[in-house]
Amino acid sequence: MKYSEKVMDHFTNPRNVGEIEDADGVGVVGNAKCGDIMKMYLKIEDDVITDCKFKTFGCGAAIATSSMATELVKGHTIEEALKLTNQVVVEALDGLPPVKVHCSVLAEEAIKTAVADYYKKIGRPVDFEIEKEHDEE
Repeated sequence: MKYSEKVMDHFTNPRNVGEIEDADGVGVVGNAKCGDIMKMYLKIEDDVITDCKFKTFGCGAAIATSSMATELVKGHTIEEALKLTNQVVVEALDGLPPVKVHCSVLAEEAIKTAVADYYKKIGRPVDFEIEKEHDEE
């Protein structure tokens, strides 16, 4: 399986690894079939994601997509973060092998799940869909 240089860079030098103790939103998603589990932590001030960290148990592509997703939403508004699609993550990494695209879907879900958690904590309705990745590959 061939990975792009960007995937290898984010796998070997992942950005934003760790957890945020007093996170405003936390999202946990996983794919039972492949065993990847992602936990995303968001720090939010005035609707802007000021910090984003992750912990991922999984393959290199899962770690790389988590890392890239945190880079893509950090410093952006919640609205912008909710527009993050797995395709954007894949393109930012210069592509993923087809069998690893599900990792980018998990990264998108983890961000949206963390935002949904934040919305619930502040009493704001969750007015967006979280696409659930299915184990039908």
